[in-house]
Amino acid sequence: MKSAYVVQHLRKKDEDNEDVKMIGIFSNRENANIAIQKLKLQPGFRDHLDGFSIDEYELDKAEWSEGFGG
Repeated sequence: MKSAYVVQHLRKKDEDNEDVKMIGIFSNRENANIAIQKLKLQPGFRDHLDGFSIDEYELDKAEWSEGFGG
């Protein structure tokens, strides 16, 4: 099984609004963590350190397999 690691940063602006930044897609968790460590030093990100996430996705697999309501 091959995976990709998606790094994002989420910052709540207020109760109804959030700012999500797609940081990148990495071939392994180590590279994803390295990217986060570098960004933690940058303006904006350093003020919202808890907003980073890494999600693992299996390649060639649909993550959404059902429909959705109106």
